[in-house]
Amino acid sequence: MQLIEVTDKKTRKDFLDVARIIYKNDKTWVCPLDIEINNIFDPKENTFYSHGDACRWILKDNSGNLIGRVAAFINEKKANTFDQPTGGMGFFECIDNQDAAFKLFDQAKKWLSDRKMEAMDGPINFGENDVFWGLLVDGFTHPGYGMQYNPPYYQALFEAYGFEFYFEQVSNHLDMTKPFPERFAKIANWVMKKPGYEFKHLDYSETEKFVKDFVEIYNDGWQFHENFSPMDPQNLRNQLEKARDIIDPRLIWFAYVNEEPAAFIIMFPDANQVIKHMNGKLNWWSKLKFFYYKNIAKVIDRGRVVIMGCKVKYQKSGVESGIFISVKNVLDELNKYKEMELSWVGDFNPKMRQLHESVGAVFAKKHITYRKLFDESKSLERSSIIAKDTREQHLNQNESDAK
Repeated sequence: MQLIEVTDKKTRKDFLDVARIIYKNDKTWVCPLDIEINNIFDPKENTFYSHGDACRWILKDNSGNLIGRVAAFINEKKANTFDQPTGGMGFFECIDNQDAAFKLFDQAKKWLSDRKMEAMDGPINFGENDVFWGLLVDGFTHPGYGMQYNPPYYQALFEAYGFEFYFEQVSNHLDMTKPFPERFAKIANWVMKKPGYEFKHLDYSETEKFVKDFVEIYNDGWQFHENFSPMDPQNLRNQLEKARDIIDPRLIWFAYVNEEPAAFIIMFPDANQVIKHMNGKLNWWSKLKFFYYKNIAKVIDRGRVVIMGCKVKYQKSGVESGIFISVKNVLDELNKYKEMELSWVGDFNPKMRQLHESVGAVFAKKHITYRKLFDESKSLERSSIIAKDTREQHLNQNESDAK
């Protein structure tokens, strides 16, 4: 077998083609757009290169056939916040062959070890965790836009190499043809009428305001998550601009309490229902396909809630209910979305799982984020659970700061 670093146009194309080879007989798989994958590994496009680095490889058999690929990367903002400095491994694709898989894993491990890392998480993204994150182990159905999809045999390859369970990610599906549960709807409608509470959807003419409000809410709401690092506003601007052709601003909502940003929900139409017909390409022909399937055939009938967030002090105010009802009112008016995918929520976030249940969502998929410790004599500690009551923790922290 021959391991080759991706350094030029030919190897970049081979890196993309590995996936097409692995999934050529899998009708469920959706080929991501080539440009999206390429941009992740382009320092001019990916802001994570400002505080990190990445490398990738392809694997060929003795006859020169492509049989695998992998990437390794370091996010310096997070790498040293763990007990063991931890890098990332992702974009793994491989035939069902343990020797081939281990050769790829070994290369990622070596690259990271050479840069003083002592562990690697995988499969993850060299970017935010809303896309290409975790290994699918249950629910091998149509993947929502940005969601990781892989063959079932990958789990055995990861675990045989010594990757251990770090945290679980669950995605739930919500049938939008049904009303919300009565109790949830009652709370939501009550919240909508509370004095000082206001709900607004995204307006591209006020993008900077919404970016500022998003970052403010995110940095407050995520402050008690393990290894939290503040949101980069430029990364958010880039994502909004790149997704402009598919985003419906009416599906991105913000809640305000007495004009203070309090919560948000971001839902994207499931572009994979269109991208599925494009084989990863973005040429003139595929653009015509995109226009046809999106605007004429109108194949998009589901959406994916990519992220929800709420400031700590409003997490028991019912504001999340008001956000959900705002989206549902729009979906009912549009009368074309049958399903909402809520993806994903980690087992470290029990409060969000409870919210999914209260709105009537049901289990759909499970992904696992694995961690591999390079020193096998050490024991892995699983990702910590977010405090059951982050509002109480917030208040306690404020009292401590005051002293």
